Amino acid sequence: MNTADDTALQEAVRVLRAGGLIAYPTEAVFGLGCDPRNEASLSRLLALKGRPQEKGLILIAADQTQLEPWVETLPADAAARVHATWPGPVTWLIPARPGVSPLLRGAHSSLAVRVTAHPVAAALARAFGGALVSTSANPSGEAPARDIESLRIRFGDAIDYYLTGPLGGRERPSEIRDALSGEILRS
Repeated sequence: MNTADDTALQEAVRVLRAGGLIAYPTEAVFGLGCDPRNEASLSRLLALKGRPQEKGLILIAADQTQLEPWVETLPADAAARVHATWPGPVTWLIPARPGVSPLLRGAHSSLAVRVTAHPVAAALARAFGGALVSTSANPSGEAPARDIESLRIRFGDAIDYYLTGPLGGRERPSEIRDALSGEILRS
């Protein structure tokens, strides 16, 4: 079974760069991810989950600079609100830069982004050299996977690489807030 050592991280990065789908631990549940620049990978991930394209996906990063290519610069008050929660389990909806794929942002003008505090997920983003897709490891409408065995049973060979490690200990997936208004959309 894969572990989150340097060899496993490099293999996960190789799979991401080759257009593959990976599973990895996050703050509360296992996540599924891919290279956010790869339209074929995004389509494959949405199909695997049975997730409607209009809902959009989340990007995670090791630091806020990895998100800069994806989102607009926020006004100072909104930026302060966002940065006060990062790294951490708060996902923010921030206006997307022009050209961000609708497969990522869905039917929205904003993009859901988070600077993760989870050590394995953050190490993965650092090794990848940028933000990556993070969506809960479950078919739409089902409970997310919290252990590697149920994850493998659900997805089997449809996932190209399983990066293992402990979850971050949270009971619920990340809170989602609107960066411009501060409104909590999912607690």
